[in-house]
Amino acid sequence: AEFLLQLLRNAESNADYSGLDVDRLIIGHIQVNRAACLRRRTYRAHGRINPYMSSPCHIELWLTEGKSAPEAPKKGEKKGASDKSKRSKTVATTAR
Repeated sequence: AEFLLQLLRNAESNADYSGLDVDRLIIGHIQVNRAACLRRRTYRAHGRINPYMSSPCHIELWLTEGKSAPEAPKKGEKKGASDKSKRSKTVATTAR
């Protein structure tokens, strides 16, 4: 996870240098692919050799600048109750 956090900090720094609004950045695409594993060895005591196991990968991250910052819901609105009633009606009609 440290690699991903470091990559996000680097991407934020690059966006700031490019003149983009850092507060409006959105992760548009992220992809992790396994890289070719090199055959490395760890030399041990008494002439023994063990394989050096690592998991190299390629990380691809695209950031895009969103239209605006997400808005907080208003205090008087309750979305949860209306969403549950809609879901229960939908489930009831499809269950027949």
